[in-house]
Amino acid sequence: MPRFVYTLLMTVVAALLPLKLFWRSLKQPEYRQHVAERYGFYRQAVRAPLIWVHCVSVGETRATQPLIHALLTRYPQHQLLITHGTPTGRETSSQLFKPEIASSRVLQAYLPVDTPGAAKRFLAHFNPVLGLLMETELWFHLIDQASRKAVPMALLSARLSEKSARGYAKLGSLTRQGLHQLALVAAQTAADAERLQALGAQHPIICGNLKFDVHPPADSAEKGSQLRKLLGENRTVFMAASTREGEESLILDAVKDSNVLLLLVPRHPQRFAEVESLLKSRGLRYVLRTELTHPLNADVQVVLGNSMGEMYTYYAASDFAVMGGSLQPLGGQNLIEAAAMGVPTILGPHMFNFAQVAQAAVLADAAVQLSEVSELHGMIAALAADQVKLATMSQAAKGFTLQHSGTTERLMAAISVLLKK
Repeated sequence: MPRFVYTLLMTVVAALLPLKLFWRSLKQPEYRQHVAERYGFYRQAVRAPLIWVHCVSVGETRATQPLIHALLTRYPQHQLLITHGTPTGRETSSQLFKPEIASSRVLQAYLPVDTPGAAKRFLAHFNPVLGLLMETELWFHLIDQASRKAVPMALLSARLSEKSARGYAKLGSLTRQGLHQLALVAAQTAADAERLQALGAQHPIICGNLKFDVHPPADSAEKGSQLRKLLGENRTVFMAASTREGEESLILDAVKDSNVLLLLVPRHPQRFAEVESLLKSRGLRYVLRTELTHPLNADVQVVLGNSMGEMYTYYAASDFAVMGGSLQPLGGQNLIEAAAMGVPTILGPHMFNFAQVAQAAVLADAAVQLSEVSELHGMIAALAADQVKLATMSQAAKGFTLQHSGTTERLMAAISVLLKK
């Protein structure tokens, strides 16, 4: 794709962006906030050399937590800027870095739409000494403008599925130039590095997956125990984690003849009401997590996890889980949080966004993967009836996360070269 065509497309995106924000704000009013930032206009005060980290949404923000803490410790004279693309990502960083944000050590902003003008305004306002893009965020005008200003840019904990690689390959020289302009590409796996190098990345290194370095909050087990008392300590609790559109019906079909208590946790908060309507339409006896203050009656079939910031608590209260995003062709979701809490996980057939992690988890006996969605019912029944198997998988899951830790230290070593200290 010629650069002028990409520029034209981004200009159209910028023109239509208000309509998109308005549409999304009908379910999530936060999309109406900080709209000027999406065009490169900012008010945040920069008072020190600034390191910029881009985490598009919730998953990337949580994964980057150990790296951000390491940067704050290693570079105490610097401010950090965390940019996002979604309100839920911004809210997540507000929760994770509340003291640092209050002291202005950490700034927050939305990344602007990728037009040349917006990219210039963003870089002119914040003037970062280093830019760190997490996972698969490639914005070509932003990378190009940073290169013109001699701001080193790095792509960290980079992952690129075969499907995404084919998409970027269609952009031709645009992708090659963008990757060539990056000062550092640190891939999660050898397969990711190979695909990135084939597209134009120079000498990518393999550093692993940052998500393995994210430690559950210290009170997760205690909060999970408290929740489990409300759910019922003698019941088998099956968690549907980070479910997405179309998956809740499949899961409800799979458990309808089961004795398990379903803890159903949609990925996006704007879908809580939609999923509750589904439960009502099926005539199921359910309770909202936000209204769960007393032990459940034995006839309750589903608890709808309609709260934010409790994923580790939910995992700690569960016997086993199924990973959302994998029952439909959506690529799956992060299974490492479940493994860190020692929760055996059922993976659907569609884990292509986390293919290497999924394969490694299955080999480690931390997870099982279905060939077809129709196998879900039988797998739930088999695991619910085999406490020995669940205990074995739980220990394997904890060992699996420990075995793959250490990415933060490797990334900090690479970053220190870019900052020359």
